[in-house]
Amino acid sequence: MGLFERYLSLWVALAIAVGVGLGLLAPGGFELIARAEWARVNLVVAALIWLMIYPMMLKVEPSCLKDVGKKPKGLALTLVVNWLIKPFTMAALGVLFFQHVFAGLVPVEDAQQYIAGMILLGVAPCTAMVFVWSHLTNGDANYTLVQVSVNDIILVFAFAPVAGLLLGVTDLHVPWETLLASVVIFVVLPLGAGVLTHRRQMKVGGAEAVERLARRLKPTSIVGLLLTVVLLFGFQAETIVAQPGRVALIAVPLLIQSYGIFALAYGLARLLRLPFAVAAPAAMIGTSNFFELAVAVAISLFGLASGAALATVVGVLIEVPVMLSLVAFANRTKGWFGSPANA
Repeated sequence: MGLFERYLSLWVALAIAVGVGLGLLAPGGFELIARAEWARVNLVVAALIWLMIYPMMLKVEPSCLKDVGKKPKGLALTLVVNWLIKPFTMAALGVLFFQHVFAGLVPVEDAQQYIAGMILLGVAPCTAMVFVWSHLTNGDANYTLVQVSVNDIILVFAFAPVAGLLLGVTDLHVPWETLLASVVIFVVLPLGAGVLTHRRQMKVGGAEAVERLARRLKPTSIVGLLLTVVLLFGFQAETIVAQPGRVALIAVPLLIQSYGIFALAYGLARLLRLPFAVAAPAAMIGTSNFFELAVAVAISLFGLASGAALATVVGVLIEVPVMLSLVAFANRTKGWFGSPANA
């Protein structure tokens, strides 16, 4: 492991501190960055996510994609966890904590808003960031791409009905432009760039040239991650400082959900004897969230200053530290899993 990867938790902690500090010292600068949007997708964050996932996309070999369907267990695990388990456990935890465990600590109206925000996070499984977590665990690039692509297709059709069911709302408005733009920006475009680069490198020096370039770009991926953390925490610095108690209350069920979903998916992957390169991304995609969509829908439905929007933002705040801890755990336990033939 290089210097960045070896001390990644330290760099992330420093990035969080820098983000909060800059957000308090120069809120106008972050407001200016926040306005750089297209279809509610922040273009600066999009560029940084590109830096993160491009090295992963570089390893994708399109000719191998047709063979992934012959190994359906990993894909089935991803879809079952994402759509038949995760949204409902998130809703159940929200109700448990904010209607019972934390009853009396927050006003009833705010509690309902926090539950709604948690539900929106639960119905939005990860897309772009899973490439980062897969990359950090040396996941199968081709298989991860298929998992994300199939998940995105289901997301387009299932997000509104499932969220509407759990929210008890029949006229749920989904910003489809945000959903489609995110898929294009975070998956289609970097995939196209990666495939073109892969083909060029194969012509120049074969698979060795591809791997050499991917190794050189890996620090760029980590830098993109750290700058994204700085921006996300800078955007929300005032909220974090103004309402630390509420942030902590919301974080409790979100943390239980994150670690619980990972444990379930990772355990099932082990029972299914999946290879580690498939098992790790399968568990990560359900644990992580499509926070761009969840935040956009929360703001659209309930308003920028709503409790629902705050809950989705807390999901963003805890995601990177949580996912890094799970990446570290997965890398330490890769010996639990079977051979690539069992995917």
